[in-house]
Formats: sequence, structure tokens, C-alpha cells
Amino acid sequence: MKLSEFKFALPADLVAQHPAANRDEARMMVINRKTGTIEHKIFKDIINYFDEGDIMVMNNTKVFPARLYGNKEKTGAKIEVFLLRELNAELHLWDVLVDPARKIRVGNKLYFGDSDLVAEVVDNTTSRGRTIRFLFDGNSEDFAKIIETIGETPLPRYIKRPVEEADKDRYQTIFAEAKGAVAAPTAGLHFTKQVMKRMEIKGINFSPLTLHVGLGSFRTVDVEDLTKHKMDSENFIVGEETVRVVNKALDSKKRVCAIGTTCMRALESSVSANNRLKQNAGWTDRFIFPPYDFKIANAMLTNFHMPESTLYMMACAFGGYDLMTKAYKTAIKEKYNFLSYGDVMLII
Repeated sequence: MKLSEFKFALPADLVAQHPAANRDEARMMVINRKTGTIEHKIFKDIINYFDEGDIMVMNNTKVFPARLYGNKEKTGAKIEVFLLRELNAELHLWDVLVDPARKIRVGNKLYFGDSDLVAEVVDNTTSRGRTIRFLFDGNSEDFAKIIETIGETPLPRYIKRPVEEADKDRYQTIFAEAKGAVAAPTAGLHFTKQVMKRMEIKGINFSPLTLHVGLGSFRTVDVEDLTKHKMDSENFIVGEETVRVVNKALDSKKRVCAIGTTCMRALESSVSANNRLKQNAGWTDRFIFPPYDFKIANAMLTNFHMPESTLYMMACAFGGYDLMTKAYKTAIKEKYNFLSYGDVMLII
């Protein structure tokens, strides 16, 4: 398929600037792939679509405050530094994005607020990308504490407002454990302890995996031929217990639901020769777009995405291009909220 086939007009007022007042009261569109029906529910109704023995696979990655603001040595110019990936913990070496990039060259030093933290630019990687080394004597734990203090919740750029204190909690799933993401796995943001407890009482199990969300998922696709697009790699772990639970569910013909596109990427990057889940860890740059034969999950929970985004393409691959086109037209007509803080879609 071509990039232009994933184009649609998204009204700016449908891009959610705040989350729903209560996590589990966001609207939920339910898409049935067999019948082609579209239902309008709220998220807490999700329990009605799953039964005993079904599995919800969740991404337990934790967002860290990846957006820093520093000042350039000598000129004092304000520079945004967005931490992407730690390259060397001992040397405190990081891949970052800087803005404005034109002002930042190899050898420049950056100072961060009232902290003693200083960084030196050691390499150019892309037009906005740099490798920087933090000149810091402490260990990784001490460094992480400083980042927690001076960093800001990395809300996406399309949220056109200042970061608020509430974002620290709301831009994080309630099951976040493994620190390393620079963006939230947003389908998981709708779960509350109450919803999870009700599902567990019904016999629906939750199984974790970890995929540290980078900015690659949000990178714009700028080639018409989708086979030429290269995804950024993201680090992931699929553990032994999740493999056991998921494969048991598949063998029993139960529902396995991927909570979000990040879960789906990790699952599809860990398929054994007999189309079962296998233990795996490493980096994945898997790009899923139609047509695609999904091997593990047979249900998917996902937010409403940007036109021409790799996330929308994955949703179309899973839900079917024609049905998803119809669903998105309906979502716009019914004024569903889109993107990270928006409403959610359950595809069964």
C-alpha cells in the first residue's frame, strides 16, 4: 500500500489536550472484524468483551522526564534537550534531540538550571540529533535522581499547552514499572485498578512485556512506497512467564489482546516457527502495515492516531483497511478525541 492511502483530514479540535476526567471513562469504539459492526461504549465496558482465560498483554514500560532545558555556554541561549537513548551508563553518554539545533555544535557545553549538571556535545547524528556526554561524577542512580528533578514530562508536541503537575501521573500507565520510555504506551492509560480488579475477578489475566517507546513510532513517513520506510529500533523484553500464559491461551482458543501498538510490535517480533510466542529480548524495528498476517494477538486496544502515521497503518493492518477507514470517519463525525490523551478503540 501507499502512504497517500492513509491520508485523512483530522480536525485540530479533536486532538485531546487533556485526558478524560477519569481514566476509565474515556469513550471506547468497539470494532468487530467479523460482523463489521461499530459500537460506542466507554472504556470501563471493556470487561463485557472478554471472558475467563482471556489474556491482556500490557506494556509495563515507564516514562521518564526526558525533556530538559539547558543554557548554552557563553551565550546563555535556551536549548531544549530531549533524551532519547542512553548509550553508555558509565560515561553518561546519550543520544538526544536538540532545539534549536542550528545553535548546537560539537564541543559546545550546556548547563542545566540550578543543578551542577553540565553536558558536552560530542557528535552530530541527524539534523536535530546529537550525542552528548553529561559531565557527572556520580553513579547511574544519582544521575537518574537529577533527571527526575530537572526533567519535564515529555508530552508530545501536539499537546499545545504547558506541562502540568497532573501530567506526571496521567501520562503514565498504572502498571508502569520498567523505566526507559520517552513516550507513554497510550492505550494502557485508560486502565484503573478498579477495572483491572473486575477483570481479574472474571478470570481475565494480565501479562506484562516491556517495550521502551522511543520517538520512532511518531516519526513521519516521507516515502510513498511504504516498503522503503525504516522504523527506529526500540528495546524490548518478552519474558518466560508471559510466553507461557499467552501460548496456553492460544492453545485453548482464548482471546489474546495486545494493549496498544507497542505490545503488538513486541509480540510480532517474538514469533516462533510454529506461530507461538517465544521468549525474546533485544531491539525491534518491525514496521507493520497492510497486508499483514498477525500471529499472536487476536484482539487489540489502541488510541486514535494521526493520518499517515505508522500507528494508524498498524491499526489498519489489524482491523482491515476498509473497516478502519469507516471507523475513523465515524470517529471524526462523532467527535471522538484523538491521540495520546484521547479516546480508545477496541478491535475484536
